[in-house]
Amino acid sequence: MKVIKTAEFRELIKSGTSFVDFFAEWCGPCKMLGPVLEEVAADYPDIEFVKVNVDENMDLAEEYGIMSIPQVFMFRDGKVIGKIGGYHDKDGIRRFIDDTVRL
Repeated sequence: MKVIKTAEFRELIKSGTSFVDFFAEWCGPCKMLGPVLEEVAADYPDIEFVKVNVDENMDLAEEYGIMSIPQVFMFRDGKVIGKIGGYHDKDGIRRFIDDTVRL
């Protein structure tokens, strides 16, 4: 998954459906979640999957109230349509995506 910064993030979420993993390099659960997201992303070609490093983009972490990581947000046309925190296995991530996209 591509790691993006604030300006690219703002452009990305403007249209379509986006899955954003807010993470940090030092975060153990974030490291565990990465491979899960890589695998799940292949099942959803219509959703843009990206990562945002909260240590390098503190403005976004503050804007979205991220107090713990990993934190996953889904956006549709610039609006937050769902979010979950912590580590989740493939089935949990797929359930989150399927339930959120149906909204």
